[in-house]
Amino acid sequence: MLRLPWRARAALTSLALLGPLLALLAGCAGLDGLQGEGRARDVKAPLALWPEYSPAPLPRAQNPDARRTVPGLARIPSGSMAAADPLTVLDTDIASGGATPPAPKAVRRPVLHDLTGDGKPDLIMVVDLDRRTSELRAYSVQKQRVTRVLLVRGVLAGVELAAGHLVIREPTKDPRYVSVTDYAWDDGELGLWDLTLDDARTPQTPSQPPSPSPTPTPSPTPGAGT
Repeated sequence: MLRLPWRARAALTSLALLGPLLALLAGCAGLDGLQGEGRARDVKAPLALWPEYSPAPLPRAQNPDARRTVPGLARIPSGSMAAADPLTVLDTDIASGGATPPAPKAVRRPVLHDLTGDGKPDLIMVVDLDRRTSELRAYSVQKQRVTRVLLVRGVLAGVELAAGHLVIREPTKDPRYVSVTDYAWDDGELGLWDLTLDDARTPQTPSQPPSPSPTPTPSPTPGAGT
């Protein structure tokens, strides 16, 4: 009877024990494409700093969606901002806060749009304070009084209207993205609805209707009229 040295017997015994395990791993790799991806990355929960502190609400004078009746303007029984003069509303509002009304060339074209959902147009005004910073003010008629419902100052990369929402786009430090602030009328206030990031893009411009193509004149048929 052939007797192997004890080192050889130990090696064969180890291979016999590892054989099924290696076959199982090989089968898994063949069926599921099992591959090692290196050390798993540690996942940690966010670390809250000073959790015992919470901010106080914004003062009314600093709250952009705080309603404020514009003093000195006539009542509007119809409830429509279309019945008011836009520049008069803007100048009166700014002057009532102790500031000087802007030059007319700094004021963009007024926009009438229903922001409150009552079917009556509200007024949106933008003043360009300099080549970068602008100020947006929105007005609505509340109980027959002209009421400012929004005041936002910032870098307005775009202002959009969608489904009754007022959307303001502002640049970020990353030129690929813009900050998108969504305001919507809720419970009697034009308040912050959503704040997200979006891909930067150029503002959409209305497409021009295609000009009608000229009607081709049929060429005379050879031999016709002979």
